[in-house]
Amino acid sequence: MTTLLLVRHGLTHLTGPVLAGRTPGVHLSEAGRAQAEALAERIKGVRLDAIVSSPLERCQETAQAVAATRGAAVETDDRLVECGYGAWTGRPLKELAEDPLWRVVQAHPSAVTFPEGESLPDMQHRAVAAVRDWNQRLGEKAVYLACSHGDVIKAIVADALGLHLDQFQRITADPAALTVIRYAPLRPFVLKLNDMGELRLPEDSEEKDGGENITGSDAAVGGGAGTT
Repeated sequence: MTTLLLVRHGLTHLTGPVLAGRTPGVHLSEAGRAQAEALAERIKGVRLDAIVSSPLERCQETAQAVAATRGAAVETDDRLVECGYGAWTGRPLKELAEDPLWRVVQAHPSAVTFPEGESLPDMQHRAVAAVRDWNQRLGEKAVYLACSHGDVIKAIVADALGLHLDQFQRITADPAALTVIRYAPLRPFVLKLNDMGELRLPEDSEEKDGGENITGSDAAVGGGAGTT
């Protein structure tokens, strides 16, 4: 069974108030760098056969913090990049919450295509395809880390849980939090979700079957959650 350690990047100066999206040059803040270093420490006892990352700087820097403690290289997969929010990119979340499309994002995300941007179903499709490709490439005994973004992680988790994309807003992916999914031949198993503690993976067993709160209940687009 292939085990995926799915990590969201650490905090940036835009995390929470602004939808950074694919804005270039968004680096980890001081707090984000500390989170990345703490993440590396939390998983130091776990063997990693690969470290994969979104191409955006905040993910690369988070993944590099883990790789630096192991003398490993970070491989980039463009399919793990942030959702293409198009014209929403760089706008404050409080402003976006007034857009009529916001309610659709909350209630019926499978119907959403961001203006001048990507659809949420397309984002889920390419992210899940990336995970499945890495699972096959690395093999069933592999353990690997993939660093990505809030909505991308939520979409991958929804697929692993067998949830329709319209339910993915029920999932949380905080900065530098860790989600662990084990892919068995029959179905995936979500072992940890949005975890901030030390990681100890359970052993394989032959007996096993194959954000920021904008309105009080809404999920922040892009993941939200956290301040610098």
